[in-house]
Formats: sequence, structure tokens, C-alpha cells
Amino acid sequence: MMFLEWLMSFDRRAVILAASAIGAGLTMIAGIGPGVGQGYAAGKGAEAVSYNPKSGKQATMIMLLGAAVAETSGILSLVIALIMLFANPLVNLQGATIIVAASAIGAGLSMIAGIGPGIGQGYAAGKGTEMVGKRPKHQSAIVRAMFLGQAVAQTTGIYAMIIALVLMFANPLIGLL
Repeated sequence: MMFLEWLMSFDRRAVILAASAIGAGLTMIAGIGPGVGQGYAAGKGAEAVSYNPKSGKQATMIMLLGAAVAETSGILSLVIALIMLFANPLVNLQGATIIVAASAIGAGLSMIAGIGPGIGQGYAAGKGTEMVGKRPKHQSAIVRAMFLGQAVAQTTGIYAMIIALVLMFANPLIGLL
């Protein structure tokens, strides 16, 4: 309780900006997922080329496409961080300072959910790359299945972004006090 009293002794705007800076930093933790996923896809790309050097160009193309899709949760997190840093709607929001500040941190925390999609999409990219290396004649069907799996894997990253946007732009908690 003393911490909250101490925190509220600061200027309202400063508290919200500080919480937004923490939230922006937290969002970028989600970059772990795409990093792991893209590394896995690249590893599988190298493996695919070693299995079948003749399909190297095809496997590399699939690896790059799949790795690009695996980056989407990192991009969504970057968007939320940039909004918090450069177009922060919370700074001028009316309501209890502690709720507004907690919303900034919560928006950042929600984006950590992007770790899962990044890893999952990278895994799909890696397996797609591996199989194109082994069976290049089936590239079309493999890529279709890979992209469909990656799209499904991204849903939790999209849910996280929706929660972050709601906390920043349409926060239902502000009016409850």
C-alpha cells in the first residue's frame, strides 16, 4: 500500500509515461519466438540442402517465405511498442492513474503471447523446408499446408494484439471505478 501511495505522489503524466515505457519494453520480449522459429527454419533449410543439393533453391525459397511469416508476431509487438512510444493514447486518458498505468503495462505483457506463434510458425516453416528438400515435386502441397498451419498458429498473437489495443484505445476498466 505504501508503494502505491509513493507512486501516486508523482505527476500523473510521468507515472503513465513510465508505465508505457515498461509496457513498450515488455512487448519486445515476444521477439524471442520469431528468433527461435526463424533459427529453426534456417537450420532445417541447411539440412534440406544437405539431403538434396539439387533442390537447394526451392528449399531456400520456402525457408525464407516461412521465416518471413514467422516474424509476424514480432512485427505485431513492434507496432504496439511504437504506439506506446510515439502515439500513446493513454497519456491523455481520464481515469484513475493506477488503472491507466497498469493498462500500459498490461498491454505490453499481453504481447508476450507472441512467443508461441513465432516458434510455431518457425517450426512449420522448418518442416516445410525440410520436406521440400526431400520431395521437391510436392512443393505446392507442402507450401499450402505450411502456410495454413502458420495462419492458424498466428491466432494467439492476434488475440494478444487485440487485448493490447483494447487496453490502449477502448479500455473498459477506466469507467468501472
